[in-house]
Amino acid sequence: MEHPSSSGGGMRVEDEVEVEFPLSSISDLSLDSASTSGSAPGMARLSRYRGAPRLRFFLNGEDVGGLDVESAQVFQLGPIQSVCIAEQPDKSKQLCQNTAAFKIQFKTEEESRAFHQRFKCWKDEYFGQGGKLIVSSGSTGTSKSKFDEKIEASSAKMYFHYYGQLLHQQNMLQDYVRTGTYYAAVVENRADFSGRVVVDVGAGSGILSLFAAQAGARHVYAIEASEMAEYARKLIAGNPALSDRITVIKGKVEEVELPEKADILISEPMGTLLVNERMLESYVIAGDRFLVPGGKMFPTVGRIHVAPFSDEYLYIEIATKALFWQQHSYYGVDLTPLHGAAFQGYFSQPVVDAFDPRLLVAAPLFHIIDFTKVKEEDLYEIDIPLKFTATVGTKVHGIACWFDVLFDGSTVPRWLTTAPGSPTTHWYQLRCVFAQPFFVMCGQEITGRLHMIAHNAQSYTIYLTLSAKMWGPGAEQGEILQTSSGKFDLKEPYYRISQPQAYQAPEDQQQPLPFQPQDLNVQPQDVEETDLLEPTQNSGIDFS
Repeated sequence: MEHPSSSGGGMRVEDEVEVEFPLSSISDLSLDSASTSGSAPGMARLSRYRGAPRLRFFLNGEDVGGLDVESAQVFQLGPIQSVCIAEQPDKSKQLCQNTAAFKIQFKTEEESRAFHQRFKCWKDEYFGQGGKLIVSSGSTGTSKSKFDEKIEASSAKMYFHYYGQLLHQQNMLQDYVRTGTYYAAVVENRADFSGRVVVDVGAGSGILSLFAAQAGARHVYAIEASEMAEYARKLIAGNPALSDRITVIKGKVEEVELPEKADILISEPMGTLLVNERMLESYVIAGDRFLVPGGKMFPTVGRIHVAPFSDEYLYIEIATKALFWQQHSYYGVDLTPLHGAAFQGYFSQPVVDAFDPRLLVAAPLFHIIDFTKVKEEDLYEIDIPLKFTATVGTKVHGIACWFDVLFDGSTVPRWLTTAPGSPTTHWYQLRCVFAQPFFVMCGQEITGRLHMIAHNAQSYTIYLTLSAKMWGPGAEQGEILQTSSGKFDLKEPYYRISQPQAYQAPEDQQQPLPFQPQDLNVQPQDVEETDLLEPTQNSGIDFS
C-alpha cells in the first residue's frame, strides 16, 4: 500500500518523497552483523534526489542505506519477502564487487505487490524498456539471455512445465541411487559446505539445498526457473531449522543476480547420455558467474562411456515395428512406399533401457568433461574417436553408452554411476542400434567416431560410424571390410524400460568376456592416473 508523504526522519533536504512502503524487517546483506528485524518499524522509500530516482531504506526513522534505481534489481522471494540488489560505487568485502543488497519483508501481500508494481513503473518511466529490467518474478524483461538465444521457446516452455510438476520431481527423488549418492557426497564432505555460501543450480524441489544446509552451509541460494520454485519455498519453509539459511530465487541462472559469490556450486544437471537437455551448459555458466576463484563444483567431473554391443533380440524388435508399413492393402491402400522411411525412422531412435553387461563386445572407453574447466561453447559439439578390440566373435548391432560423475570432495570423493550391472537409475543406459549390423571376430579391431552436435530443442543429434578392419592374412594393409553408420536424435529416444531384460546367449554364439562395473570406492588421485588418459582409449578435455 502506498503512503504519500512530504517528510520523514533521516530524509535529506534534496529528497523529494514520492511513496513509502512499511516493512516488518530489513536485512542489509552486505554487513557481517545480524539481520535487523522484529517489531521495529521499517520503511522502503522511493524518492527523487536532485532529479534522479532512488530507493532508500529506513529503520526506526534512521536511514540505513539505499540503492540506485537505474541499476537496482528486485527479486520476490515469497509472498511478502523480497531482495533488492544494485551495483554500487562502493566496494564491500562481503559481496561480489560493487554490489549492495537488502532483504526486506512487507507486512502484507498487498503492500508487497504495490511496491513491485511501483518499482517497475519507475524503471519504465525513467529508463525506458531498453535496459536490463529485472522484476518480481526474477526474470529478465526485454533483453534476451544467452539461454533464450540458443534454445527454442517452445522447447523451453515444455521443459520448464515438465520440471514444474511434483510427480516428475518425485520420480527423481525416488531414484535412491541418485538421491542417496548426492546426500552422501554432501554430508561426507561437510568441510566443503560448513560456513560456506552455496548456489544450487536448477534447484527443483530444493532437496539439494536442504542437504547443503544440513551440512552447515552459511547460506544457500536455490535458483529454479520453473514453477517448482514455489513448491521449493513451501518445502524449505516446512523445515524451519534450515529455512533461514536458504533463499529460493525464481529465474534462469543466465539472468539472475546474487548478492554474493559462492564457495561451492551443487546441481543435478545430468540428462540421458549426460548431456541431454543441455543443462550442463547452464551449470558451467553458473560456475563462471557465481563461483569464487578456486571454488568447488558438485559434481566436478563427468565421463561418457562407450562400447560396442550385440543384441539380436533388440534388433529384431525394432525392425519388426516397421512391418506395419509392408501391407499392400491396408483398407485398400498400399503402405509399402513408406516402409523404407519408417524402417530408418525406428532405427534413428536411441534406445533407453537397462541391459545386461554381457552384451558388450569389447571393453569400454570414455570421454572426460571437467566441469570446472570446460567452456560452455565446448559443449555445443562433442567428438569422441572410437577404438575397440572385440573380445568375442559375434554380430555388432551398435554402441552402448552410459555415464558417471565424480563429486571430488575434500574428505571423501564419491562417484555416481549409471553403468550396466550397477544399481539401476532413472537415467538407465542408452544404445544406438544400426539398421545394418556387421560381424567381428575375437581380437578384431573396431574403429569409428561418435559425433554429437547440439540443437535448439535442448538436445543433440548423434552421428555414429563404426568399422571393422580386415582380420587374418593381409590385415597389415589396414583395409576396412565393413562399415555401419547412423544418425540418431537424442531428443526422441525409444524408452524400452518396461520391456523384460532377460538375456540368453544363442547356443552358437561365443560368450563375451564379462564386463565389471566400475568400483565406486576411488581415491582423488584415481582420476589423475595416466592410464585413464591414454589417447588410444580415451578422448576429452585435458584433466591434468
